[in-house]
Amino acid sequence: MTEGASWIPPGVDLNKASVARVYDWWLGGEHNFRIDQDAARALISVEPKTRAVAREFRAFLIRAVRYLAAEAGIRQFLDIGSGIPTSQNVHQVAQEIAPGTRVVYVDNDDVAVAHGQCILAGNPDATVILADIRDPQAILDHPETRRLIDFSQPVGLLLSAILHFIPDSDDPGSILDALRAPLAPGSHIAVSQSCRDAQPDFADTIESAYDRKIDTGVTLRTREQILQFFKGFDLVDPGLVWAPEWHPDSPGDPASLWAMAGVGKLGNGPGTAGATG
Repeated sequence: MTEGASWIPPGVDLNKASVARVYDWWLGGEHNFRIDQDAARALISVEPKTRAVAREFRAFLIRAVRYLAAEAGIRQFLDIGSGIPTSQNVHQVAQEIAPGTRVVYVDNDDVAVAHGQCILAGNPDATVILADIRDPQAILDHPETRRLIDFSQPVGLLLSAILHFIPDSDDPGSILDALRAPLAPGSHIAVSQSCRDAQPDFADTIESAYDRKIDTGVTLRTREQILQFFKGFDLVDPGLVWAPEWHPDSPGDPASLWAMAGVGKLGNGPGTAGATG
């Protein structure tokens, strides 16, 4: 893209790669800069399947939204860490199934939010806000969130490929507790996260490469650690699995792509996360 494009928000640091813009390049988008492209290529040189992993995360998100809208009856979504909009956005998938479905996108990248606002102009049922998952209450209390999300009704909470950018030192468990607290019974959570179980020794190399090249490091977790993100939710079939195995559109090579994913439903009680996983 043109680095001097007039719509780029003021203050954007063009000397530091952004996770949202690196993912945009991996997914074939155009809203990224040379620094992002260089970082994206460098990570591919470390793990050649990186672009395929990013696309699998995206594919899981679309399948999860389709399931939640068509089968679970969810009519409002909170997509945190939404990134730069690409083809088949959450609101497009959900609103095609159920017109009027409401969507709030959340990202902490200025470029992602600015481009999202352009795309969503004129859509009264979808919005994008600038906020960080590390401050969940600010997301929940944001005027746009309150305008579109009725927390007395079931919500689809989407956390696709975001929690691996939250290190243990930032206490992701407490973040999940805060996000779960206002949700009504019948709400669902969709989580995907990079899992180190397939190649635990090589996982350290991946983490080091992210730390060197991107503004946000990555934390690959074991399946058991990822399972804790579903605390209070009952996993729906097929449980917490490699992303290509979750309601697949076509056969894939599950474990080779690092991505683990699942969807959970919030019941009336404390939940038994992992019982079906």
